[in-house]
Amino acid sequence: MYAFNHFNFNVRDLDRSLAFYKEALGLEPVRWNRQEDFTIVFLGDGTTGFQLELTWLKDREEPYDLGECEYHLALTAEDMEAARRHHEAMGCVCFVNEAMGIYFIEDPDGYWIEIIPPRKRD
Repeated sequence: MYAFNHFNFNVRDLDRSLAFYKEALGLEPVRWNRQEDFTIVFLGDGTTGFQLELTWLKDREEPYDLGECEYHLALTAEDMEAARRHHEAMGCVCFVNEAMGIYFIEDPDGYWIEIIPPRKRD
């Protein structure tokens, strides 16, 4: 049996990414691993056990090749309207699919995060 543990994004500016994830999604550091050549920070929401791992490499300056961004992280927003207003004010909304009732935000390194409404019970 397996349980979800974490998902990783590599970042170029750790402070900028930490500020983005706190403001955009309320994610806070829950664990740090500081090494000479890299730092790993695990972010959590304080509610679920899932964590987002941010990895910063000391000497990395060039942007990461994200391919065609055919992958993404998805989070559920309890209040979609308030979340979207907040993300639009931040200027990080990069794609909206009104028909599906979802939208995506983009982090400072170009990763897309899908914002979805709570699942309706049948």
